[in-house]
Amino acid sequence: MKADTYIPRRLDDQWKIGFWDADVASPILFCFFVGYLSGSKLAFTVVMAAGISTSRWLSRIKADKHPAFAVHWLYWHLPTTPMTSMQATPPSHVRRMIG
Repeated sequence: MKADTYIPRRLDDQWKIGFWDADVASPILFCFFVGYLSGSKLAFTVVMAAGISTSRWLSRIKADKHPAFAVHWLYWHLPTTPMTSMQATPPSHVRRMIG
């Protein structure tokens, strides 16, 4: 039987928005939304410039690190809420573990 079956090469790739990773594109999309809500062309331009610069800064930081570096950074630096807390790991404010 001759059938063309597609075998994916990479199962754990990062989410993409166009050509960009989702964590790099999200500051631009957020700033586009905030700039659109501002209702002013000057404010839209300023907010979009801030979003592009934040996105470039994030992509430079993430360049030689693990693909999920941004998610790890957010876990360790943002406060925990019931939605973001994990049951199997210690809270992010516990920096030293003995055991």
